[in-house]
Amino acid sequence: MSQKKILCLFDMDGTLTRPRNVIDPELYDFLQAKVKPLSCLALVGGSDFNKIAEQMGGNDVIHKFDYVFPENGLIQYKYGEEIGRQNIQKFMGEDVLQNFINFVLKYLSTITLPVKRGTFVEFRSGMLNISPIGRSCSQQERDDFEKYDKKHQIRKTMIENLSKEFPDIGLTYSIGGQISFDVFPNGWDKTYCLKHLENESFDEIHFFGDKTDKGGNDYEIYIDKRVIGHKVMDPDDTRKQLEKLLKL
Repeated sequence: MSQKKILCLFDMDGTLTRPRNVIDPELYDFLQAKVKPLSCLALVGGSDFNKIAEQMGGNDVIHKFDYVFPENGLIQYKYGEEIGRQNIQKFMGEDVLQNFINFVLKYLSTITLPVKRGTFVEFRSGMLNISPIGRSCSQQERDDFEKYDKKHQIRKTMIENLSKEFPDIGLTYSIGGQISFDVFPNGWDKTYCLKHLENESFDEIHFFGDKTDKGGNDYEIYIDKRVIGHKVMDPDDTRKQLEKLLKL
């Protein structure tokens, strides 16, 4: 195993951290001290760089991981340097983008939830993140919404309505985390980051993620033939699977 050139590529929320929480120092030390000598490390998340840095212990995450791919790889860091970025506004055009956002806001005004807070649409470089409850909710409100959503399918129903309203503009919808879903051009899911790894001469790329079922934001990359997919239950399970894979 150690003679092969291996990359371990990780989702963040639910895989290396509890949702929207900071990585456990013991797991962080395990990755750096035990895994990194045997495998290159990479991180891909739907969140922007600031959120990734916040959860992964600071901006030096780009030096601790060989590759960091915020926003599904629409922004790319390699060995601590930014090497490129893509932009959804340029891709879709302002008229289409604004029409879509207007419909989202109108739709959200028609549904009633136990609570609503703020920041319902977050504009990122490579995607829109839509949260029916609003991203400024507390951790308790976040946990409560996740349970409510499992019962009432708020996000799933909203995606169905958006798909009907905008069938021809080439968008993918992906539920991830506890309170939101991502919207991005077809092909701009987490597999987007793989194009930046294809010529890096890895013998094996192992992807670890928790939202690997169809509709989850790890699904497309989990089933991609360029990676060996590992479904994990939580950060503890990620560590156990790494220990088994690398014979630690």
